[in-house]
Amino acid sequence: MPAGDPIGVLTASLAELAGVDVELERPADPAHGDYATNVALRLAGGRRQPPREVAAELGGLAGELDGIATVEVAGPGFLNLTVDDAWLGRGLGTLLAAARGFGGGSAASPERVQVELVSANPTGPITVAAARNGAYGDAVARLLAFAGHVVEREYYYNDAGAQMDRFRASVDAIRRGEEPPEDGYRGAYVAELAGDDGDPVPRMLERIEASLERFRIHFDSFERESAVEAEIPAALAVLDTYESEGAVWARTTAHGDDKDRVVVRSDGTTTYFAADAAYMRRKFARGFDRLVYVLGADHHGYTARLAALAEMLGHPRDAVEALVYQLVQLTRGGASAKMSKRRGDVVFLDDFLDEIGVDAARWYLLSRGHDQTIEIDVDLAAERSQKNPVYYVQYAHARIAGILRKAGEARLDPAPRSPLATEERDLVKRLLELPDVVREATARRAPHAIPTYAIRVADDFHRFYHQHRVLESDEEAFRLALCTATRDVVATCLDLLGIDAPERM
Repeated sequence: MPAGDPIGVLTASLAELAGVDVELERPADPAHGDYATNVALRLAGGRRQPPREVAAELGGLAGELDGIATVEVAGPGFLNLTVDDAWLGRGLGTLLAAARGFGGGSAASPERVQVELVSANPTGPITVAAARNGAYGDAVARLLAFAGHVVEREYYYNDAGAQMDRFRASVDAIRRGEEPPEDGYRGAYVAELAGDDGDPVPRMLERIEASLERFRIHFDSFERESAVEAEIPAALAVLDTYESEGAVWARTTAHGDDKDRVVVRSDGTTTYFAADAAYMRRKFARGFDRLVYVLGADHHGYTARLAALAEMLGHPRDAVEALVYQLVQLTRGGASAKMSKRRGDVVFLDDFLDEIGVDAARWYLLSRGHDQTIEIDVDLAAERSQKNPVYYVQYAHARIAGILRKAGEARLDPAPRSPLATEERDLVKRLLELPDVVREATARRAPHAIPTYAIRVADDFHRFYHQHRVLESDEEAFRLALCTATRDVVATCLDLLGIDAPERM
């Protein structure tokens, strides 16, 4: 447990007393203390003692810990703990010392991780659906990097094959003044590409990269399918394969897959799974310890086959992760929203950003779990007011920045001089939750926990601010320290989401 995590240190101390892992929760009712644990209930059976008796024993020991003001046995055997103001002050001091690093560095064994995200074929501009892939994958990458891992982002795209042939044929048709093929590509962007000579694929890829950079996603590498396909024979040579019905199969069922996979069809052509094998082998050869694939809902069954493939290539099954996200629905006035001026059946990312901005787009695409469909109200997302949650959180940061500008070089002191008010205690406790929130969000690959937490921080700050004067108050030094710590926590949350933390609004 990092020493810079006060709640984590307290939890570890209680676990040492109990002899088992302990979980601390904040009771909904402040009358039940600052933190509560049910560890006595879990221990009672093994000890053959009533839970309240076990709780009383542990409570007596816990009461001796530094920073514990009172311990109460409640209900069937819960332990309710109240910390003293000095403990909260020391925790605030720890946060201030760590600043924007508070909550980071939690990785016990840092790894070199590749996150492959977006990977849409360059046959048209990035859509909002692909943007959810990007926002989610990028936030996961940010969380992993914050934990201490070395993270690289990669974009994999198809530069050859039937789909790309249709795309090129569509552009060529426009150049000749003809309609694109019936199964080809249409839209203003096709006509724009037709205005230049040469292969349209590199130019389309440049536009995709520019859109994603605007969306604050920077790629460290771009991988071409044609380069991967050249390595398929070498990859298949190291797999356990057999022939049946004229095809070549990989024996993936021996490694946890639900069925074996065809790698070479009876007509001699290779499958997508064969390309997956070559691509994964290529990734591991570059020295990555962990591979993360961000995939759309239509790839739901990929987890088992990718894990099997990793094992067949001589790597741990859990060194490969397939993160599958669901669809995005845009509404305006309760009806489906169509914003694209260039093609009616999809919404392009750039049009979406023009409408609501990068910050709101990233917030809304990350505000729900990746396994849930997102419905975004475009009108609300575009509204620049505190009714919009992203601006509500950003406003907390901007308000604090304004306070600190006025404070100038005024002294900060995390140690309170007088008993803390309820709003001050609540805000400090909320800020100290950041390490656990980030740690869990990283472990679960669940960045949607960050906006939920950020709103709670903003709520607690606004309650504190409306109840207590900061500048020129008797507790100015402490309250400036509290404001500074809140600013840092909000900024960290926004950065993990790829959202700006404005100094003024």
